[in-house]
Amino acid sequence: MTDRQSIAIIIPVYNEEAVLPALIEQLNEFRSSRPVIDNIIFVDDGSEDNSAEIICELTAGTSGYTLLRLSRNFGHQLAITAGINAATADAAVIMDADLQDPLHVLDDMILEWQNGYDVVYGIREDRHGESFLKKKTAELFYSVFKKVANIDAPRNVGDFRLVSRKVMDAFAQIREQQPFVRGLMSWVGFRQTGVTYTRPERAAGRSKYSFRKSWNLAIDGIISFSDRPLRYAVRLGLLVSTLSILGLVWIVAEKFFDSGTIPGWASIIFAAFFFGGLQLFFLGIVGEYLARVYAEVKGRPRYIVMEKWYSDDAERRVTGDRDFQPATSPQ
Repeated sequence: MTDRQSIAIIIPVYNEEAVLPALIEQLNEFRSSRPVIDNIIFVDDGSEDNSAEIICELTAGTSGYTLLRLSRNFGHQLAITAGINAATADAAVIMDADLQDPLHVLDDMILEWQNGYDVVYGIREDRHGESFLKKKTAELFYSVFKKVANIDAPRNVGDFRLVSRKVMDAFAQIREQQPFVRGLMSWVGFRQTGVTYTRPERAAGRSKYSFRKSWNLAIDGIISFSDRPLRYAVRLGLLVSTLSILGLVWIVAEKFFDSGTIPGWASIIFAAFFFGGLQLFFLGIVGEYLARVYAEVKGRPRYIVMEKWYSDDAERRVTGDRDFQPATSPQ
């Protein structure tokens, strides 16, 4: 180990008032014997409860805590992005606030980082407290993503990971409006490895990832890293066109060699609805890509930091920047 000396922990928060007291208590205990962790950055993603107030109350006067308050709910991935851009340490750990990312796993991550790895991700060996449907849909997503994505992304890996300063600097250069963080962390490259852990049940509260949000995240990941849906649409379109031509030849032949009426109105109606639906489906795929292009060209800030608060100077509240990078450390 050379100058690998400081680590920040980045924790996105959205309506987590039920779990924050236990989390902060564990963080204080964990940090007390690990001086390498010198900054914990909470990113309040527009919480509608008292999450921000609880963080300020429980950490005031304790050194090393920072709170970034975003002006509204920009989403989990952009909250992580804001935290990464604000971190000034030699490395950063990204973890959730729900205590499903165990702190003891950080010891293994830090060890691998000290051994020279730039990204150390957590691999979920088991996922306690999740429904059968949730587990199966997650497995399906990882299988599909690995087949269609243009990157080599590990399976059963979320956003829980340690990243080095080099990775954070590379990540800061990426200006995507809808970042898929775990995919981008694979895309930037550098030396990467994983550590296994068992993901426990949520300590309190409810998951903020509904089926709709999980679905949108999966679509973002696939669209961001693959053009194969468009290619599959072209191939299927060619196949359907070929079958249609063959069908037309068959109908003409029937007309010439059979003077009777041609039956099959039901099948014709079915085919019309089926291929009409197929066209709308592929128009939707094209629309997803166009929507992302539209979001990129508008050039809006990806997030807005409303306020920055530091626990070792609880009276100090700094009006935030919009989509700042990199942030300067407090004076």
